[in-house]
Amino acid sequence: MVLYIKNMVCDRCILVVRQQLESLGFTVADIDLGSATVQPEPDAAAIASALKVLGFELIDNEKDKLVERIKNLIIEKIHHSDLAEQQMNFSTYLSENLHKDYGQLSRQFSDGEDTTIEKFIIQQKIEKVKELLEYGELNLNEIAWKMGYSSSAHLSAQFKAVTGLTPSQFKSDSKGRRKALDKI
Repeated sequence: MVLYIKNMVCDRCILVVRQQLESLGFTVADIDLGSATVQPEPDAAAIASALKVLGFELIDNEKDKLVERIKNLIIEKIHHSDLAEQQMNFSTYLSENLHKDYGQLSRQFSDGEDTTIEKFIIQQKIEKVKELLEYGELNLNEIAWKMGYSSSAHLSAQFKAVTGLTPSQFKSDSKGRRKALDKI
């Protein structure tokens, strides 16, 4: 049975969920961001309470499952791949991966999250930019290229619109300003 799990947004989340499911006696046949396939047939209530302690939630309705799949596809692309190499068009990417019309995906996402897919993508990109700025290994032009921005000026303008700070202001005083991916 496939379980859909909210707030499972990184490799450590996958590891923790796998360990928790196995400690409950389940065999985890497959696990990825936002979902796990387990055997034997699980008792959803027992799993839900065991995962809740760790900050995860089981998702049981189809609309919420779709919203979570959209979020996980976006997070995977932004935080775990190089956007510069992909010439990313998120609307096409989401439609192809979820086999649904982008308009339908957009409406369901907006209804479930109180924000648009586009704003969610921008928020995720800005969080990744914050991470790259804190590491200090790349300059702003390199970060802009890596994140698929047309220029560092475009990145700076979007960064300031979202955070209220320029990238250099953020970098000079960046303590505690990053957000957890599941809180965006």
